[in-house]
Amino acid sequence: MEETSPSQSASALPPMRFGKIDDLASRVAAAIDGARNCLFSEQHEEGYWCGELEADTSLESDYIVLHTLLGTGNPERFQKAARYILQHQNEDGGWSIYEGGPSNVSISVKAYFGLKLAGYAADHPALQRARKRILELGGVTEVNTFTKIYLCFFGQYDYDAVPAIPPEIVLFPNWFWFNIYEISSWSRAILVPLSIAYAKKPFKKIPEEMGVEELFVGGRDKSRMRLRWSKRLVSWRNFFLSLDRLTHWFEAVHIRPLRSIALKKAEKWMLERFEMSDGLGAIYPSMMNAIIALRCLGYSVDDPQFIRAMDEFEKLGIEEKDTFRMQPCKSPVWDAAYALFALGHSGVPANDARLVKCADWILQKQVRNVGDWKVKNPKGQPGGWYFEFNNEFYPDVDDSAMVCLALSQVEHPNGRYQRESVQRAIDWIFSMQCRNGGWASFDKNNDRMVFQHIPFADHNAMLDPATVDITGRILEMLATYGYDKNHPAVKKAIKFIRDEQEPDGSWFGRWGVNYIYGTMLVLRGLEAMDVDHHEPYVQQAAEWLRMMQNPDGGWGETCGSYDDPNTRGVGPSTPSQTAWAVMGLLAANDTRSDCVVRGIAYLLRSQKKDGSWDEPYFTGTGFPRVFYLKYHMYRQYFPLIALTTYKKVLAEKTSD
Repeated sequence: MEETSPSQSASALPPMRFGKIDDLASRVAAAIDGARNCLFSEQHEEGYWCGELEADTSLESDYIVLHTLLGTGNPERFQKAARYILQHQNEDGGWSIYEGGPSNVSISVKAYFGLKLAGYAADHPALQRARKRILELGGVTEVNTFTKIYLCFFGQYDYDAVPAIPPEIVLFPNWFWFNIYEISSWSRAILVPLSIAYAKKPFKKIPEEMGVEELFVGGRDKSRMRLRWSKRLVSWRNFFLSLDRLTHWFEAVHIRPLRSIALKKAEKWMLERFEMSDGLGAIYPSMMNAIIALRCLGYSVDDPQFIRAMDEFEKLGIEEKDTFRMQPCKSPVWDAAYALFALGHSGVPANDARLVKCADWILQKQVRNVGDWKVKNPKGQPGGWYFEFNNEFYPDVDDSAMVCLALSQVEHPNGRYQRESVQRAIDWIFSMQCRNGGWASFDKNNDRMVFQHIPFADHNAMLDPATVDITGRILEMLATYGYDKNHPAVKKAIKFIRDEQEPDGSWFGRWGVNYIYGTMLVLRGLEAMDVDHHEPYVQQAAEWLRMMQNPDGGWGETCGSYDDPNTRGVGPSTPSQTAWAVMGLLAANDTRSDCVVRGIAYLLRSQKKDGSWDEPYFTGTGFPRVFYLKYHMYRQYFPLIALTTYKKVLAEKTSD
């Protein structure tokens, strides 16, 4: 059944006509009231909010792969996961990494293999169409490294042909040019357990009919299975490929003098990070790899460590009557902070018991222990917040800033406790500022770009450099707590933002799709810091937003803008992205243009009777060009913030 986009459903409704400002203000107030009530109805009894976090079908495919490898599969759940996978198959036979996107070879091969392991035969119509599309995309040799290694577990790809991930990487000292702390925290958590699996090279024999031999273009040939060399003889790619082939040669002749030491250190590193966490890194790929690594190390399925790791992994599942799907992680701190901010911003009293309950819950989640971030920030002291329920080793700057913004809307009964917690977080955030003036997510100065050429770095997220969207949020937060544009750290941050502006006036959004998100957060940060609205670079950004408005009054941008920047700001209208654009324009002091009124009209028109909005598209970003997210609560709290901000503008107009 064809899904109706938000822009289609909104434009299908009759256009809204406004008379006097009072008429518009009453409509906005009613919409705010409905959105607020809807948001409160979703609050958990413990005080927090946590919406579903949706990703592509690679998670369900990997779920089938994992349990097949372990021999712990539930046939009924496999069938439910398979049905979910089939529901998301594209018309051309493949699967995409975001709603409405083109078929992706890695996701498609995973889906095909997962369906086969679930019992689907190669002559099933869905698999016939999938096979045709996969071969058109280049076949199984074109998939990413992680997919290839998972195929190796079942003899469907050759270990010698995949990029080597030797566990010896954990032995490189922190001062060495390459060490695990020079790559992003999520890559670290994914690769350390995967290196254990690579070293142990597990193998699970499966029936021939479950294999994927038919997905090799021209047949299975090791020479074609290996990564291709760059045409430029002298290049970083060829340098790292040379090291890769040398590593494979050492593997083949069993010259691995440090292997046992490396495995023990990798195991210790992994087990330490199980503590105070919802699984390793509290994210799907590292949790799954950790489970495989434990079995490779000889842990039995009834070992407490294995049981705990598996329990945390299974908690990510959502089982319904006919389908089963997995979440990449859970987002309670993030959703709670944004919901708290939106509700407080909308006029809910700061001492409201519901807000205080959320604040109390969130304050208890503040990190008090040292994590991986300490390696590159030795002077910093703990004080941040993480994204999930428990992830003590990996607080992130973006969540920490958002929590501080949220807490500014609440009066906790223990005011001193609240103030001290916020100041501790601000001090930690200051200590995490990168040398270029911006802020990254989990680490400081994690920007050695050459490591993007490492053969196993094809997940396109090997590094964690500073980004303007996070930096803009931090400026807004710092201004809320009394820091101004003359503060040295703020001056550096504003310079970083100006240096990163695109020629058309927009800013790239690393953690949200995409330029609309980045531009909105920068403009809000600059406004909070009292940067003159008349600055040319501010008005250029506002003009870009106006130019990107859709005919229905909304804004939208697809994940495809990460692949093709020429499509930035282009896509079907969505509630969250429309809200971002309106918030950005208002932050640039555009309070009178028809664009803003039409954007507000889109939000009013597309709101449902229960106060919520629909949004089928992915507007969150995991790894650009590789992995995207659909936050089910984005469609709720962002429109509420936009409408509330506009309501305050209307109030000012009325008073004038």
